[in-house]
Amino acid sequence: MKGYILGIALLATALISQTADAETTQQPTERGEQAKITSYVDPFVGTSNYGTTNPGAVCPNGMMSSTPFNVMGSDLNRYDKDKRWWSTPYSHDNRYFTGFSHVNLSGVGCPEAGLALTMPTAGPLQVDYRMYGSEYSSESAEPGYYGCLLTAYDIWAEVSATPRTCIERYTFPKGQGNILVNFGEGLTNESGAWLRKVSETEIEGMRLAGSFCYNSQAVFPVYFAIRVSKKPADEGFWKKQPEMKGIEAMWSDDDGEYKIYRRYGREIAGDDIGFWWSFATEEGESIELQMGVSFVSCENAWKNLDAEQEGFDFDAVRKAASGRWESELGRIQVEGGTEKDKTVFYTALYHTLIHPSLLNDINGEYPLMESDGIGRVPEGQNRYTVFSLWDTYRNLHQLMTLVYPEKQIDMVRSMVDIYKEWGWMPKWELFGRETFTMEGDPAIPVIVDSWLKGLRGFDVQAAYEGFLKSATTPGELNVMRPDIDTYLEKGYVPLGLYSSDPSGDNSVSHALEYYIADYALSLLAEELGYEEDAERFRKQSLLYRQYYCPAYGTFRPINQDGSFLEPFNPRQGENFEPVPGFHEGSAWNYTFYVPHDIPGLAELMGGKKAFITKLQKVFDEGLYDPANEPDIAYPYLFSRFKGEEWRTQKTVHELLDKHYTTMPAGIPGNDDTGTMSAWAVFSMMGLYPDCPGDPSYTLTTPRFDRIEINRSIVITRKCSHPDGGWKKIQSIRSGGKKINSYRITHHALLEGRKLEFVCH
Repeated sequence: MKGYILGIALLATALISQTADAETTQQPTERGEQAKITSYVDPFVGTSNYGTTNPGAVCPNGMMSSTPFNVMGSDLNRYDKDKRWWSTPYSHDNRYFTGFSHVNLSGVGCPEAGLALTMPTAGPLQVDYRMYGSEYSSESAEPGYYGCLLTAYDIWAEVSATPRTCIERYTFPKGQGNILVNFGEGLTNESGAWLRKVSETEIEGMRLAGSFCYNSQAVFPVYFAIRVSKKPADEGFWKKQPEMKGIEAMWSDDDGEYKIYRRYGREIAGDDIGFWWSFATEEGESIELQMGVSFVSCENAWKNLDAEQEGFDFDAVRKAASGRWESELGRIQVEGGTEKDKTVFYTALYHTLIHPSLLNDINGEYPLMESDGIGRVPEGQNRYTVFSLWDTYRNLHQLMTLVYPEKQIDMVRSMVDIYKEWGWMPKWELFGRETFTMEGDPAIPVIVDSWLKGLRGFDVQAAYEGFLKSATTPGELNVMRPDIDTYLEKGYVPLGLYSSDPSGDNSVSHALEYYIADYALSLLAEELGYEEDAERFRKQSLLYRQYYCPAYGTFRPINQDGSFLEPFNPRQGENFEPVPGFHEGSAWNYTFYVPHDIPGLAELMGGKKAFITKLQKVFDEGLYDPANEPDIAYPYLFSRFKGEEWRTQKTVHELLDKHYTTMPAGIPGNDDTGTMSAWAVFSMMGLYPDCPGDPSYTLTTPRFDRIEINRSIVITRKCSHPDGGWKKIQSIRSGGKKINSYRITHHALLEGRKLEFVCH
């Protein structure tokens, strides 16, 4: 067994080397006049229907992103960033531009960041954001680029990006042109900033951000370095101030509620501050703005800017960003399928490559986790951030391991280093702070899955130490599992216990996440030779059975006295309504979420037939929620039972057709930093990792005739009829040999290199 794993590790290492080289050299396979892969990406997909993606400029896993900020809408009374609508700086349903925002999050459920808004205007200077915005038209977006026409000013506004910087180009009409940098507005719930004038064309500053999902202590500074390409005719600061009356107002030189500083040029601080440049512009004259960002210092923001942009050259930055995306998306080549399929697929793959994001600067420095200190990554490595692990542990990191293993190794190293710096693995880490959003112990299945798939190069013993700490530390000392005492004593979490999650008493959801983590931990313990630990955590992972209520055929919350919750409605919790025991879902959304013991769950339900009938009911009666994580693997559970695999193939096909489209509402809901998109990518390739931590995939009908991953794994589909309906699999071959199972291990996939489906 150890020799086999070593062979797989060597194969993975070779793949990592190959794909690392491909990051800079690989081009799409030439097959006739094949379109560029980036032409199949539509960044507007997911910008409606609460998808919370945005069409702005970003590089793969980049620290910097710049996107149109339109959360206000043309009705000035609609501004409310705390509604679900405004978890993103942009919604396709709004049409009112108030600037480009920077350091944006993609597909999240709480407002955050979206800072340092840059806004071009024409005519007299106006610094009140409620007044200077503009409706827009003719917007265009592609990977690494966004542009639109600001109709109020006849200004064409464009943006592109490098990993840590962006460049914006504004094409003005003749007259007075202005560029505003607003450090007051944004999506964050924090306030406070400072700005310093460096030269006539340069400023730098800091904006405090954080309190993501209302964790008031998880705050962080973001540093900016900004320059413009033309010497201004005038410039200065502004600051919002209390209402002035009488002679004080007569002598003021301000713009409504905002005081404008024209003869002061050093630095300023406050909650609502900004800087402006004014220019005399000719018709069609373009002025460019560059911005560097850092989570360490303004000095590093300048270093990032100078290292990643040489002079002002918008077109060169745009071309380089497009090239980065072409290379990264080109790791997977597809043939066959419809044009719509290709757009859905590559747009989804694009969304999976936004987060996690770079945290370290060009010099390797980054903010230590939950600390005031500064760390430095070894040369050739990267520190990542934005670990929305309750979401991404289910599929996104498995996609990274399969297609971008060099990224996944750095992500795992980042998680292990977070443990070394802070004492705990991350749960929902954001820019060096732990937000404690959602529940569970999700770093465990991510890292275990990576190790069991042959990825090495990280401190697995330190990781195991961190896992044991969160799985065994008692009581209030355990920040990862605050309700662990009763969980270890009873094997479940009853209602009424303390929970660090402010969303409610989500006892069943907490426990189900712990069972998954414990199962993954048992796999790693066995692999590392810790047999007693393996047995302990394996048994612990099976204690979910206490939640099963035969009367309803679902999991049901348990009171502290051991009785089931009364009254109980297994459908309560739909549409995100609060419900005792379950987080963001109903009992139906959670009852099948024990992928590590589907045979045991089927036994509880009365056997295979009862299990299949009940699972089919979830889809037939609209009990399945495609927009949230707990049940997204449900379609693949049919394939655990011989003769029922066709249900997986049919259901996955129907779900893709219904919920994934090329329209702005083309993601079924919040993308959750790429998780929903990863579901589509895997499903369209014909395999899905339906049990986190288990290095295996369940197979379904691919959406394309040929899929090539990193020029080393080829998946093919041969069908007897070419129509657009779902295709039933007749046979599967791996490495030329027929396989009788609808599951395949990661190692077998790598060794076989060719996976062939025959269907009709």
